[in-house]
Amino acid sequence: MGRAYRWLLPHPILTLILAVVWVLLQNQVSSGMVVFGIILGIIIPRMTAKWWPDRPNALKLGKMFSYSLIVIWDILVANIEVAWIVLTVPNAKLKPTWIVVPLALREPEAITMLAGTITLTPGTVSADLSSEGHSILVHVLHTDDPDAVRDEIKTRYEQRLQEIFNDVRD
Repeated sequence: MGRAYRWLLPHPILTLILAVVWVLLQNQVSSGMVVFGIILGIIIPRMTAKWWPDRPNALKLGKMFSYSLIVIWDILVANIEVAWIVLTVPNAKLKPTWIVVPLALREPEAITMLAGTITLTPGTVSADLSSEGHSILVHVLHTDDPDAVRDEIKTRYEQRLQEIFNDVRD
């Protein structure tokens, strides 16, 4: 049963998203539109599955939800902090820096989420990933303590992503 389910729905969340988006684009909810949306939601991921990387095993959705809330909160707070820096710190006193963050993550999806989180948070940008995927280069707009920024990225984001993606290393 598991193989048949995985064959029919290689990306179940994508299937659901495609079906919902189809119904929303039609601007009317009817049984025909819902059924057609589900059909599209099954066919499109199935036809494109060979070009997708392996999907991660057993994500912890509850932890993913709490991680999303933390990231949204951090984005809001960082917007205020960056606005304050822009308005109050003269350019000559800005302390931008590059930080290399060593990664314990190995799942490509988890590394992508970490890089996206860093980039979405105002004041930081993920600029490069090492060729082996063992570290990420981050540019920070203004900091007095680069080590604290690195440690915050590792404890606030990377550890949670390890738990979400079951990517815990001994």
